[in-house]
Amino acid sequence: MTETAYRRGLVHCYGIRAGIIEETESGYRFTYDAEYLSQPGVRPVSLTMPLTSEPFESKTLFPFFDGLIPEGWLLDIVTRNWKVDIRDRFGLLLVCCRDTIGAVGVEDEHG
Repeated sequence: MTETAYRRGLVHCYGIRAGIIEETESGYRFTYDAEYLSQPGVRPVSLTMPLTSEPFESKTLFPFFDGLIPEGWLLDIVTRNWKVDIRDRFGLLLVCCRDTIGAVGVEDEHG
């Protein structure tokens, strides 16, 4: 039985859609897209999440994705401008991690 996803984010790696991260009843799930996995030379989004068709599940937000969220004064600006609770780590991921410094970005599935 598959758990209901409350919120979902599209995960891109080097500009290519790599998978979906979801907030579920029991935590979080990240799943690579089958199309992404079928392409030659693609890289995992993180060394802690090697390429596989099996979903990764966690009771807490995966440390790699949590690490994409800004800190300090930039986090203050994000929470103030987008009115996202500082404790809502998944909400912060969806609103401010579309265009990150690194190869991986996350955007709200609903734009």
